[in-house]
Order: sequence, then C-alpha cells, then structure tokens
Amino acid sequence: MTILEKSTNVQEFLKRPSSHVHDANPIDVHALTVRFNGVIALDNVTFALPAGMSAAVIGPNGAGKTTLFNVIAGTLAPSSGSVRIYGEQPRGHVCIAHVPQRSRVDWDFPASVADVVMMGRVRKIGLFRWPSRADWQYVHKAMDRVGVCDLHDRKIGELSGGQQQRVFLAQALAQEAEIVMMDEPLTGLDLPSQEAIFNILDDLKSTGTTVMVSTHDISMAAARFDHVLLLNHRLVASGPPEEALQTEMLIKAFGGHVHRIPDEDGTFMVTDACCGGEEDHA
Repeated sequence: MTILEKSTNVQEFLKRPSSHVHDANPIDVHALTVRFNGVIALDNVTFALPAGMSAAVIGPNGAGKTTLFNVIAGTLAPSSGSVRIYGEQPRGHVCIAHVPQRSRVDWDFPASVADVVMMGRVRKIGLFRWPSRADWQYVHKAMDRVGVCDLHDRKIGELSGGQQQRVFLAQALAQEAEIVMMDEPLTGLDLPSQEAIFNILDDLKSTGTTVMVSTHDISMAAARFDHVLLLNHRLVASGPPEEALQTEMLIKAFGGHVHRIPDEDGTFMVTDACCGGEEDHA
C-alpha cells in the first residue's frame, strides 16, 4: 500500500516482513469469497500469477476489482477462501506495492515527491529510523528511472495525474517491490502519460516483477498485458487476452453494456460502462 492512502493502518508498517516460500507463485488466490453485510463482492475466485507476468483486471463498475486488490494487499480479510503471496498470508509482505484509486489517496498530505518515494523504504528501515545514505540512493535511482528527478521538491498534490502515478511507481521501485498493483491508474490520463506508465511497467516486468492493473479499456488490455482476469463478482475468464476477451466472455462479464459494432475484420467489442471509481465494497 502507499502511506498516502487514507485508510492506511500504520501498525502494518511495524510488523516484521513476511518470508517467501521457495518456488511459490507471487500471487495465488483460491476459492476467494468476500461478503459485505451479506452481499457478495467476490464469489469463489481462483487464479495464480507467476513472477514477471502482467495481468489486466477488467470488469464493470461494482464488479469487485478494488475488493480483489485490497484482499491481495492484505488490507481486507476474505470471508472464505485464501490468498497466498509467495506461499504466505498477504499481511506483512514488504514486497507488495499497492497504488489505490485516486479517490483513496490523501492529496493534502504535506509531502514532497522525494518524501513520497522515500516512504517506499519505510518497511526496510523501520518507521521511526532515519534513512541512510544508501536509502537515499535507492530513492534517487528510482526517481531517475521514472523521470521525476526534476520534481523532487514539489508537493505530491501539485502534480498532474500522470506525474503522480510515476511518483508512486518510483515509490514501488524504492520499496524493491516484487508485486505492483495499480487500481485504475490510467483514468483521466492523456495518451503520452499512459505510454509513460506502460514503459515503466514493462521495465518492471522485464526484471521479474508481477504487475496487476485494473482497467476499463478492453483494447488496451488486449494489446499491453500477458494475462486478463475478466471479473464480475465471479471470475468469468482468466487467460491470455485472445482467450479471455472472446465475445461470449465479454457478454457474460458486461451483460447489456456490451455492443457489437461490425468492421472490416469482423466484430469489434466495446462497452459503455462508466469509467468512474469503485469503492472497496463494490
């Protein structure tokens, strides 16, 4: 999680980091079910992601995408089923970087870009210890890698949406995260900003980092991700884009929000589902 997230539990940062089981998948979800006041948000969801895979999580608003991310990040307990991060319980893993939706971030938090990136080192150095020279080297390298060095003294709330997302990716780099999850990171960003984010994610993937991104953009998911999780409370499809994004699967996931528009090559699928945010209980 990011320390700027409004619901951050500081106690989580004081726990001893969890260990990893050799050869275990970074993310392994089995029969995961989550209920809120008797209403099912996720129902019997099962999938696994290996190291170095990029996965797009697609579904209509209220489908449970944010709930899934929160359970994997360890900030929400499942009603039944299990989530394993490298073979262990989700809570306490320093290897997970979770960038929530913009509505979940406290943009009034009085922190500079450099401070926000340094927050990625907190679990490594301890919450009440001063960063060392080596920690600052991690921070400067991370900022340089995502191209925000020139913004290091700016307040995070003053930046554009694309710049903010790059800062959070720098935080993940400084954290030495092995799993990066971003919930609707591209909403409201122009194409150059989206491309900049993808270049960083591709770089992370090439070093073995597992990437999960929730999105409404079906065409982008097909073109930019190795794997697609098509979600509407249940897991409708899980697999390579060419398998998961077939017409019948999209209709199951989006229902009446999916329309068929013929083109020269056959049928092009679009959805009129709104691209707004999704609360934790959705």
